[in-house]
Amino acid sequence: MLQPSPPRKRRGRLARSGAASMVLLAVAGYLAVQYVTGGGGAPGCKVASGKDGRTTYEFTPEQAVNAATITAVGTARGLPERAVTIALAAALQESALRNLDHGDKDSLGLFQQRPSQGWGKPEEIMDPAYSAGLFYDHLVEVPGYLDLPLTDAAQRVQRSAFPYAYAKHEPDAELLAAALTGRSAAALTCDGRPGATPEKGPDAVRAALVRDFGHDVLRPAGVEVGGDAASSPPATRSDERTVTLPVTGGTGAGSAREHGRRGWQLAHWAVANASSLHIQRVTYAGREWTAGNTDSKWYPTGSEGAKGAERAAEAVRITSAG
Repeated sequence: MLQPSPPRKRRGRLARSGAASMVLLAVAGYLAVQYVTGGGGAPGCKVASGKDGRTTYEFTPEQAVNAATITAVGTARGLPERAVTIALAAALQESALRNLDHGDKDSLGLFQQRPSQGWGKPEEIMDPAYSAGLFYDHLVEVPGYLDLPLTDAAQRVQRSAFPYAYAKHEPDAELLAAALTGRSAAALTCDGRPGATPEKGPDAVRAALVRDFGHDVLRPAGVEVGGDAASSPPATRSDERTVTLPVTGGTGAGSAREHGRRGWQLAHWAVANASSLHIQRVTYAGREWTAGNTDSKWYPTGSEGAKGAERAAEAVRITSAG
């Protein structure tokens, strides 16, 4: 039987080896893209600077949900925006704002907290609201943390092997914090395309609000806290698919700014959660975001004039797709 000559065999092996290498590189590239973007074809989110809109940070719906939770937990505790920025930068470094079920040794979750080091049970750490709360518990114990460089404040909590790694995330964390605390208006948008089964509705939105902000989020602003949430005036529904969150209360310029900021926090939270909760539309302060728009804008609702804008700013309206 004739045998192929040795040179041809070598060429064949080299060709097969080269093809295999190309396949491995392609697979590695695909996995890298999946890790960075959060999944094939996942709709994107973007936050822009409130100053000029030119500075932006783009991220995935998964990251948006987790960033919104971290921010809500901090503001529900009455912590300043700087504390939220530190927490977001820490989570960007530790997990890229993804709720990881793995890590170095037994590290888990958004902040890569370790059960063996007293951070809680694995199922607790994998709860983003719990892990964010635990981060803030430790952060507020750091003397003068608001005046420290961000990377130093985060390192006092995390005790990472890379103590200076948090600094590079500070600009993105500041953009996220400005939008998700409501200081920057109409600054956060997402494509917001939900999954194929739009079964979520107003009850799911209300449950997620309570999960992140606590029961008081369902009270109109200015209502005195007392008794349980069941007896307090609830967030209302203007129709069977819409949750309406009143944000008015008090008088004066300072009060108006405070409630305007609260309104934009809730509006941005809803947009960040749009894909996971199947939210179709968010309306606040005379502007409206709608799922499926890809030009990253909040559009005027048509409420013209001072009185119209004032009425539009009285509540955040979150309309579900299903």
